[in-house]
Amino acid sequence: MAEPATTPMSKEQREQFERDGYIVIPGALSAAEVQHYTEIIDRVYAAEQEAARLSPEGAMHILSAVHRCPEVAPLVNHPTTFPLVWSILGWNVHIYHSHLDVHPPIRVPKPYRFEWHQDGGRQNRELETDPRPRLSVKLAYWLSDVSVEGRGNFKVVPGSHLQNWIEGPPRRDVEWPEPPGAVEVCANPGDAVFFDRRIWHTRTNNYSDVTRKAMFFAYTLRWIAIRDEVVAVQQSPEFASYSPVQRQLLGESLHQPRFEHTYGDHQWGHYPETTPLHGFLKDNDLLDPAYPPLKP
Repeated sequence: MAEPATTPMSKEQREQFERDGYIVIPGALSAAEVQHYTEIIDRVYAAEQEAARLSPEGAMHILSAVHRCPEVAPLVNHPTTFPLVWSILGWNVHIYHSHLDVHPPIRVPKPYRFEWHQDGGRQNRELETDPRPRLSVKLAYWLSDVSVEGRGNFKVVPGSHLQNWIEGPPRRDVEWPEPPGAVEVCANPGDAVFFDRRIWHTRTNNYSDVTRKAMFFAYTLRWIAIRDEVVAVQQSPEFASYSPVQRQLLGESLHQPRFEHTYGDHQWGHYPETTPLHGFLKDNDLLDPAYPPLKP
């Protein structure tokens, strides 16, 4: 299993990410990888269809991506994208949420529903700062062509990650104007989008002739609970074949004997020497004292 690449986020990427709340990574997956992962998600979709677990429109939204589909594990620390994660959050991270999505063309117009939101759920009600802390970031890998609008594109308000709220309707079914400045993010198959969980975003309805296919992985600090089915992942026969960094990202307990007690690593990051990603970054001289999450 490949370890994460050693090229950190560039100065220009960081400036854009901090300003806009997202960046597009062109060609994050090769054409061969796009074909490989498309075949995988198509198999999962066919199984869900046979089991009658799709939405009324035929859409699939499966949580816990690696649990449901171990073949996607290489994406959790893909060398073209994962450096963006540790460049922003540092080494004390894991995946807390992931999903596989397929949205076929909608043939009958859906009733209006206001779906603009920030990721994080209760975090957005229970944290009191303004703006709220970032806490997590997300990678979206695009397997279908959303290079033009109207194909179920990811839609965002650039810069809105620094806003705790946007104006919205009294109920989600009340028609409401789009937030000012909203844009549909266009991407080719193989492109990835890296975004701050706080950015106000939505998925547009797909009234095109293209089936929307994407895979999402959300990363957070290890002292925040995991939403995915990590126990099932860790008990799977594939888990032992994953690299140490991948096992960290998939929630492996990193406790190791220390002195006469079983201390070792825990989610607060007090023992970085037992955390695989810290070791990888240290070995490659990527711990940056100028940036707190990457301080040695």
